[in-house]
Amino acid sequence: MNDILEQLTVILEQRRQADAEDSYVASLHRKGLNKILEKVGEEAIETVLAAKDCGADASPQHRQALIGETADLWFHSLVMLSHLDLSAAQVLEELEKRFNISGLVEKASRTGQ
Repeated sequence: MNDILEQLTVILEQRRQADAEDSYVASLHRKGLNKILEKVGEEAIETVLAAKDCGADASPQHRQALIGETADLWFHSLVMLSHLDLSAAQVLEELEKRFNISGLVEKASRTGQ
């Protein structure tokens, strides 16, 4: 799975430098952070709505819609990270740090609760 993220990171970095007329990713970068964040927010909402339709007895179409929307959300999140000179590897490192920590303990450490 990490290979896919690594490949996508390389492609996103290449497209960041491409002509905005030829690349969707380049056009997002040229439009700036607010446009990228707008896309992340839009995809997050679409993912939530798709998940709402995807219960235990969801049809294959509903399940595929959720997978597609989640892919869009992850993609745009990776564009956001790239725009901010951050990487998927950094997010994976953070997740790895949390493996042996209770979610409740980890959350309390971030919020001071």
